[in-house]
Amino acid sequence: MQYVTLTLQLIRGYPEIHNQLKSQRAMLPVVNRLARELKTRHEELKTLLAQTRPGSDIQISSEALEIALQELEQRLSAATAMEEAEPLSLDAAMAFLRLTPTE
Repeated sequence: MQYVTLTLQLIRGYPEIHNQLKSQRAMLPVVNRLARELKTRHEELKTLLAQTRPGSDIQISSEALEIALQELEQRLSAATAMEEAEPLSLDAAMAFLRLTPTE
């Protein structure tokens, strides 16, 4: 899996976050951290789904990745919504992303 690529593509869908990370030269560490979290969540979800529905590993893996990506997108969307409500500093946005549960 190319978790870094998937994560970067999601971030590119949120220009405010993308531009802020670029301007602060924080893109690489943030993308790497979020990609690790995405991978961890994907693995957790695969395990959970396999326990509830033994069978097709490929289908379970795909479904788990889809859920994990949706969760990450919700975190990015929430961070953007907070920015629109009142401007956040990069530190505040990153703190929000760190504290937002992935479950």
